[in-house]
Amino acid sequence: MLKDLVEYIAKSLVDNPDAVQVKEIEGEQTSVIELRVAKEDLGKVIGKQGRTARAIRTILSAASTKVKKRAVLEIIE
Repeated sequence: MLKDLVEYIAKSLVDNPDAVQVKEIEGEQTSVIELRVAKEDLGKVIGKQGRTARAIRTILSAASTKVKKRAVLEIIE
C-alpha cells in the first residue's frame, strides 16, 4: 500500500513516469521505500530546498501510522 502511494505521487510529479521505480524493503517494524526517477526528473521530486520530498515524506508518515508501521523514504539518484 505504501509503495503504491509513493509510486502514484512520483508518477504524478515527473515528466517521464515510465522511469519511476519504487522498491520496498520490509522489516518487522520499519519499511524502507526506495524511489528512483530519471536524472532529469530528480529536481521535480526533491523540489526547492527539499520541500516536495518533505511533503512526500509527511504523507508517507501519515499513511504508515494508519497501518501501524514506520516508513522511510529514500530518493536514490
